[in-house]
Parts: sequence; C-alpha cells; structure tokens
Amino acid sequence: MISKLFFGLIILLFSVVASAQPERKDKAAVTFEEIYDEPYSVQKFFIGIQPIYGEVFATNVTAGFGAEASYYYKDKMDFKAHFRKSYGASFYDFERQTALNNSNVQNTPEIFNYFELGATYHIKDFEGSGKTKMVLYKNSYKGNRWASRVPLHAEVPCKVRKIYGVRLGGLLWNSTTDLNRALKVQGLTNTDLVNSAGIGLPISYVDPTSGKAKDVNVFGNIYSTAAYLGGSMSWFRNVAVSFDKYEEGLDDGMITVFFDILYAPQLKIDPIRYIDTTTGIEDSYSASAIKTSPLGFRVGVDGKYNRQLGWSYGGEVGYRPSISGRSFYAMVKIAFPLFGTNLDYKVESFGK
Repeated sequence: MISKLFFGLIILLFSVVASAQPERKDKAAVTFEEIYDEPYSVQKFFIGIQPIYGEVFATNVTAGFGAEASYYYKDKMDFKAHFRKSYGASFYDFERQTALNNSNVQNTPEIFNYFELGATYHIKDFEGSGKTKMVLYKNSYKGNRWASRVPLHAEVPCKVRKIYGVRLGGLLWNSTTDLNRALKVQGLTNTDLVNSAGIGLPISYVDPTSGKAKDVNVFGNIYSTAAYLGGSMSWFRNVAVSFDKYEEGLDDGMITVFFDILYAPQLKIDPIRYIDTTTGIEDSYSASAIKTSPLGFRVGVDGKYNRQLGWSYGGEVGYRPSISGRSFYAMVKIAFPLFGTNLDYKVESFGK
C-alpha cells in the first residue's frame, strides 16, 4: 500500500513539473524560401590534410597524420586514395617505442605506414525525396546568449542523392609488433622460432651487469598487402533555404557507410636477428611458426561537406588481416582543411 502511494506521488510530481514548464515564446512556426536544392551539384575533387588520426589496433596502437583524396566521375564512379603514418616513436607508435626501449633483438623497428587506393562503381545513383533538420539562428544569439540556450530546429523537405555502390581496392601497411605477446596468444614460446639448424630462440639470457636471468624480449616487423571488396551506401544533400526572422540554413553533407571483406595474399614477418650473449654470434630465426590471419572485414563511415574549404571525418572498426589473435582494430580520423573543386575552369568565348 505504501509503495503504491509513493509511486502515485512520483507520477503526480512529474506531471506538475511538466505542466509548470513555460512554453518558449520563440517556438513558433517559421516559413522559408528555397535558395537551391541540387544534390548532384557537388564538387568533383576533394583533397584533405589529416592533422590527427587515432587507431587502436591489437598489432600496434598508433596516432599520427595523413592525407586523403577523392574524385567523383559523373554519376558512374568515384575514386579514393589515402595515406597515413604515425608521428613518431614517442607520439604515438606504441609498439615501436616499446621495442626501442626493451627489445633484445637486432631488428630495427619499423615506423607504422598505411596506404590505400580504391574505387566505387555506382550500381544505382538516383535522386529521392527526404528531409533535413536545420538550426534556427539569429545574429543576436552571439556569445553567452547562444551558449546558454537550447537551439530550435526546423525540419525542411529536400532532395537526396542516393548511391548504392560496389567497392574494390587495395591497401598495404607495415608496423612493429610485440612477438612475445603474439606467441603467448597462440600457445607458443621463443623456442618455436628456429634458426637454420633447427635451434630455437632463447627464452632468457644472463644479464652481464647483474648476473641475473632475464626474458628475451622479441619485437618484429610485419608487412601486409591486401585487397578489399565490399559495398557502400551514400546520401548527398546540397540544399539552402532562407528563413523569415532567422539566418539562412544550409545542409551540404555527403555521408557514405561501407562494409568490406579484406583478404591479404601477402602477410610477412621479418626473421628475427639475435646476438647470443655468451658467444657474441648473431643468428637469424624464422618467424614462420607464428600463425597469421589473411581474412578480415571492416565497417565504416566517411563524411564531408560540399564546400571549397571545409572538413571531413571518418571511422572504421573490424578485423584487419594480421597475426592471428591480434587483428581487431578501430580507427577515427579528421581532415582539416579539406579543399574541394569541380575542376571546371572553362569559360565561354565569343568573337568580336
């Protein structure tokens, strides 16, 4: 009985609070006039500088910079090229920095590098109807007044360019990685890495300074060349309207979501070079015992704006072909500035 009474009081309290909320005086219907609504009138070529990306990859965690370019050929195809690399060992190429500090092998740690080139064929490129939400803004809302208010939105009907595409391309990357962890995940040890005589890499060594036994820390370099095949869906809006009593509204977003299957016919781990602490002789140990996964997949999103100068964003998550048990990754990237052009420099000429 008491619990029912308490629950009833809570319901009554919420009702009173809701009814006490004052109606916003500026929440009134707005009218607008269309300035343009042309989702096919977008820039043909974009090139962006990526000052920062971040990637959590089981093989190696990195952050760095990159560049990306995309080109739209009519309503038939679009092309994309992408490059990124880590800033440096100390910021932020985790496995490389760890190798420089702790490795007991002679291999020079590789800087993380990533290259990608691909194309999307537009199976269906058509115009449909849709809606967009635009923020209602006045010049008088500047400063603290704008920061302290909850902005109003208006829903505006618009045309939407929709693209269903099939994607094909290639990518390659290289990186330093912790092979001790890779061996442990696969139930192996250093001794499974053998030289030409079939002798395994030592698990430990005697530190000449302290005289104590220490683990042999093994870091190696991995190289991957892969292809991808997948599908994508894109939504392009390019609409501007003029509101009464408010500033003009604009939505020129270009969003693409995609899914790819990845296959790496070439996954290579360099042989491990190790100097025996007792004999001082360097020997090479094969890393072929470490299993690799040539198949993977990814899902992601890319977004940009149809402007001569703007910015773009993107993200991916999936399993990249790599060492078995160490292939999961998630990546985000931002490009600013992003330059766009329609590559149309022709003007009409007339004879006098």
